[in-house]
Amino acid sequence: MFLVPGTALSASLPSPLTEDDFIAFDRKQAALGQLLFYDRILSGNRNIACATCHHPRFGTSDGLSLGIGEGGAGLGPDRRAGDGASRIQKRIPRNAPGLWNLGAKELHTLFHDGRLSRAETFGNEFNSPAEEWLPSGFNSLLAAQAVFPLTAQFEMAGNPKENEVAGAIRDRVDNAWPILAKRVRIIPEYGTLFVDAFNDIDRPEDVTIVDIANALAAFQASEWRSMDSPFDRYLAGDATALAADQKRGVDLFYGKAGCSTCHSGKLLSDQKFHALGLPPFGPGRTRTFDPMVRDVGAMGETDRLEDAYRFRTPMLRNVELTAPYGHNGAYPTLEAIIRHHLDPDAMLSAWQPHMAALPDAPWLSPIDFIVWNDAREIARQSRFRDIRPAPLSDPEISDLLAFLKALTGTSSVSSPPFGIPDAVPSGLPVDR
Repeated sequence: MFLVPGTALSASLPSPLTEDDFIAFDRKQAALGQLLFYDRILSGNRNIACATCHHPRFGTSDGLSLGIGEGGAGLGPDRRAGDGASRIQKRIPRNAPGLWNLGAKELHTLFHDGRLSRAETFGNEFNSPAEEWLPSGFNSLLAAQAVFPLTAQFEMAGNPKENEVAGAIRDRVDNAWPILAKRVRIIPEYGTLFVDAFNDIDRPEDVTIVDIANALAAFQASEWRSMDSPFDRYLAGDATALAADQKRGVDLFYGKAGCSTCHSGKLLSDQKFHALGLPPFGPGRTRTFDPMVRDVGAMGETDRLEDAYRFRTPMLRNVELTAPYGHNGAYPTLEAIIRHHLDPDAMLSAWQPHMAALPDAPWLSPIDFIVWNDAREIARQSRFRDIRPAPLSDPEISDLLAFLKALTGTSSVSSPPFGIPDAVPSGLPVDR
């Protein structure tokens, strides 16, 4: 028997997402943010844009397990690690997350390890890697997040001595932001657009990194708002919006499979941190002065042992579009990550390095999987598990997969408000 809104299952289902669940952003600011998002002017060496690793062609991600940032070439799964003196020095330690619904009002924490959150720890509304050096005036959590990839060496800033942005960061992170803001505001078209879009900006010289971040947030939140999937229509009362197997998948997701324990609420995330025991690889992210090649998850932010190897629960709208899956992109398919949730130890034992989408970089390959040679580290990671085996049959897994595909938006995906610009004010190439 299929359960539909109005039956006993409806008590477990979230209420539908509505416009009221999202921050309202100014359209002129969003249009300006579109240009900035696709403009390489915000990278230290003017060779990579926000869109390079978060492209709509790849579900607002990049199709890679671990990204290729500064020094790379190409786009999406075809991106290369570069060569010669400009080749990448390190893989991005984490999978590039999708950008769907990041303008939701209830969001309070971002990044896989939660290193950005709403808090008054430093008197500027956020707990962040910049601590008290983070400026005030951001219009959202998403805007505060936008300034950090710009100053990350291996993402967008570049390596020391390559450019003035990377050089400034070596002293203190906030020293780079005025340099980037000046780069933007001295371009006449950008200067005019900022004056027109922001009431508190009277002249281009007033533009700061906060204004740039606010425009970027306005664009991302407006462009990638998704609440028109078949499941959203189902929640709104359309019992015909889901096929039979998708309805069975809903029943499993909110019942026997236990998925909604963590993927809860309207956004399908509890915004908390859980240890899934995903296969480890890559350079990882760890605590300051920790010499180990590993990823300790939220413990890198909190320094609390109980947070070790725990990562933030992702939201699930358009999850079908954002492969590979996991904080490090360990699994290439939705079915594989589902099966890992159902039996993490068995899937970990069966996992093979070829399942990771890592562009060839022979100078890095000796350390890509070196963590597996550290028996003590692997044993430590195996002791942290927040999920337990849940026996589902292959047909039930198929139904669960069908439900996850019912989370894919329709017009929000096919016809976003802005799209990819033909050109940007800097005149630099646009990733298309």
